[in-house]
Amino acid sequence: MSNQGSSNAPIMEDKSAAPFYQTWIKAITQPNENTYAQIASSPNAKATTAYLWVFLSSLVASFFSILIRLPTIGAQLSQQGLGDNGTGGGMGAIAIAVICGVPIGAAVGTLFFALITALIQWIAKLFGGRGTNDQLAYAFAAIGVPYSLVSSIFILLSAIPYVGFCFRLILGLAGLYVLVLQIMAVKGINQFGWGPAIGSVLIPGVVFLLVCACVIGAGLMLMGPAINDIFNQINQSLQNTP
Repeated sequence: MSNQGSSNAPIMEDKSAAPFYQTWIKAITQPNENTYAQIASSPNAKATTAYLWVFLSSLVASFFSILIRLPTIGAQLSQQGLGDNGTGGGMGAIAIAVICGVPIGAAVGTLFFALITALIQWIAKLFGGRGTNDQLAYAFAAIGVPYSLVSSIFILLSAIPYVGFCFRLILGLAGLYVLVLQIMAVKGINQFGWGPAIGSVLIPGVVFLLVCACVIGAGLMLMGPAINDIFNQINQSLQNTP
């Protein structure tokens, strides 16, 4: 009887401003909807704080991502005659790619986070949710930023031959854990049931996949006559070949 109606319980206010690392640890290690309700009630629960966390963590993730791609970038530069000796223009081009690419990647990641969080909270409002975008963004960042930092290291380890698959598997399982935590956060902050919480998180992804499928299908339909002509030309060429 004590658990009945817990999804509609009022958010427990947390007037203390805990250090960011304590908030991250709490969000990851205490998977409970009340945990995210308390995090969302913190005086620091602002979207701007969440975006700053995401941007800084995206800087780290983008840097490690470019590090993995450095051999490929170096090979491409060598093919273009810019990095034959591994110095000079080749190293300068790589440095420019790192300096420019990392902030751009972080900015894109932060923008995507802001848009998807706002969309999820908008859907939650349609289901009768009581939370705000600031609260959800703050809770999502507390969950996602530690995962992003850890995954950056695991991405490097996944490049190791033979054992890299194990790190990719661990990273995938951790991603599923983060998804469950996000659903709990939506439920706790918006004070509704599991169904609306799951729908709020998954509907944007389903809609995105449907839009992509429609775009691909429309593209194939438009390109159908051209593809058919190409196959007809190939068949005629094969038939005319002695």
